Amino acid sequence: MKTQCTLPAFQTQFKVAVIGAGNVGATAAYAMLLDGTPSELVIVDRNKEKAEGLMLDMEHSMAFLDYTKVVGTDDVRLCKNSQLIVVTAGARQQEGETRLDLIKKNRAIFKELIPQLAKVAPKAILLIVSNPVDVLTYEAHKLSGFPWGRVFGSGTMLDTARLRFHLSQELCLSAKSVEAFILGEHGDTSFPVWSSANVAGMPLMKVPGFSKSMANGAYKDTREAAYRIIHDMGYTCYSIGTVIRELMKHIFQHSRVVLPLSVPLQGEYGIKDVALSVPCVLDSNGVSGIVEVPLSALEKKQLKKSAATLKGYLR
Repeated sequence: MKTQCTLPAFQTQFKVAVIGAGNVGATAAYAMLLDGTPSELVIVDRNKEKAEGLMLDMEHSMAFLDYTKVVGTDDVRLCKNSQLIVVTAGARQQEGETRLDLIKKNRAIFKELIPQLAKVAPKAILLIVSNPVDVLTYEAHKLSGFPWGRVFGSGTMLDTARLRFHLSQELCLSAKSVEAFILGEHGDTSFPVWSSANVAGMPLMKVPGFSKSMANGAYKDTREAAYRIIHDMGYTCYSIGTVIRELMKHIFQHSRVVLPLSVPLQGEYGIKDVALSVPCVLDSNGVSGIVEVPLSALEKKQLKKSAATLKGYLR
């Protein structure tokens, strides 16, 4: 476990920028607005009218919310002095596509965008949400020149939330009471860490009435969730918008909470030179450490498979 206990970086003013006003960006911005944490929320989109329309629509809710200054623009320079920048810009996954199919389109966007953001907000934390999130997190880290930990991806936090929900349905418990991670790629080589999954400290497989087939069914529903939602709606946005709000709150509050996030590995778990999701300590400095949880022999093999798959797409 590599971690440092430092003082919170942010106190009262908290400026957040969201890059991309598509379904994910707009939903995330709205979730953060409802939360009330940001003192200023900047929404940047290449379509200026769309960003300004979203700004106006949000401003009309101010009679019911704590005040947040909202800015809609196509000018990246207005991200200046942001403590957190959430990058959702890019082509979205279409029905029949995997997340890795988006690499060429979104790599080109990042090559232009990330250096601009690093220039105007050199002290910001970059939260990468655009897919394929692991590949783009690794490239954003290199393109920004930021220190390790100030660029990370949402990774498998949503996958983990989905798994906990589906397990909770089998267990007839709140999803908050289920401890289980999905690690690795945010994609088809992700895997559940059954070896440490538990409810109140009781190993998941020893919970009365629970079975391995129930666990496998919950994971199957988790893996197929995004494809099902994209088939039905055309996109996913609400659950990932909630994930982004949670990450923002933990950064602002210096929570030092352990979450499955995508970061470049530097030898942890015997893996380096690739970004994928492992348990990370999140606080107001970004990711401040990695927790190397024990993995079974199978889980170690699955993590290395994720790393090998993602490395095949890196330049």
